[in-house]
Amino acid sequence: MDKELLEKIKKLREETGAPIGLCKEALENTNGNIEEAKKYLIKKGEALLEKRGEKIAGQGIIEGYIHFNGRVGALVELRAETDFVAKNPEFKQLAHEVALQVATMNPKYLSRDAIPQEVLEAKKEELMADIKDKPNDIKEKIVEGRLEKWFEEVCLLEQKYIKDENLKIKDLISNFANKCGEKIEIRRFVRLSIND
Repeated sequence: MDKELLEKIKKLREETGAPIGLCKEALENTNGNIEEAKKYLIKKGEALLEKRGEKIAGQGIIEGYIHFNGRVGALVELRAETDFVAKNPEFKQLAHEVALQVATMNPKYLSRDAIPQEVLEAKKEELMADIKDKPNDIKEKIVEGRLEKWFEEVCLLEQKYIKDENLKIKDLISNFANKCGEKIEIRRFVRLSIND
């Protein structure tokens, strides 16, 4: 293995925490491009979560975040398959980051699937009403694009991570799943605010 590849593996591991073998695989499959290797690792994490979908994430923690002014706070239930992972300090840190995201960005739903059908239909009607004068073939594309933006606002897993705009919350979860080799899931969350 050449020195340049070793340096890239080391850098990718430091940035993602993924196992060395997986970092090497990612770099080999992306011709040594670190940014593309990160995307490769995210996809691997998503595939791992999908494959382990039937596994039960029976262990976990409840983590909280309270904003410095004491007027906004959030609780998050983060689950893993084993107690070993759930007691890991990095798992606790991940839960804390998700709680911070919830407190800051105030998502309404965990995922697209969690949005009630009547809410989704009402949103589509609202978006259609805004563009009623457009040709029909364009309306669907416009509504689809605007729905995607709305999902990024209201769905926790679709939101851009406040500390890195290149990642979504679902990518953070996928990255950690890659790192520990287990199913990781956000079971539920709540945000409280004095102003609400």
